[in-house]
Amino acid sequence: MILVVHAHPYPRRSRACAALLEGISGLEPMEVRSLYDLYPDFDVDVASEQAAMERAKLIVWLHPVYWYTVPGLLKHWFDVVLVGGWAHGAGGNALEGKECLWVPTTGDVEKYAPEAPHGHAFEAFVPVVEQTARYCGMRWLDPFVLHDSHKLDDEHLKRAGRKLHGRLELWLAEQKRDA
Repeated sequence: MILVVHAHPYPRRSRACAALLEGISGLEPMEVRSLYDLYPDFDVDVASEQAAMERAKLIVWLHPVYWYTVPGLLKHWFDVVLVGGWAHGAGGNALEGKECLWVPTTGDVEKYAPEAPHGHAFEAFVPVVEQTARYCGMRWLDPFVLHDSHKLDDEHLKRAGRKLHGRLELWLAEQKRDA
């Protein structure tokens, strides 16, 4: 099963994340958990989130990049859901061997360069999220990054959604083949 943890602070104003979600809709088996819809007060139901992760073989973190990392609620979700004794540390092997796909959307890709405003290539900001997955024993897959998301027209966004759909469909086919 694929678990998509979607974290957009303004989901009704999102074009890019919405297009990606639309693109993957209908994939089975898949569960989408939209954190800002579920927990607008940041009161995360830890048991429900952990149970969803336990059911999954692939965990997808889908969100816009905020201050070079994940939005506030997803960071809080990491803090309260990925706890020691469950996700890492002594006895914390609930996520061991699961796969993790990071699907961030970004602004201007040209601003991610040493001489540009962000001071680094986008790849410099990947290790924090990657290490979160790896620390929990998950296998890190190559991220699916959608740059320039605010500039893309509807057709480009639809193509990105279809491309993500294809990637997840391929993952599901590999799981069936290996079963």
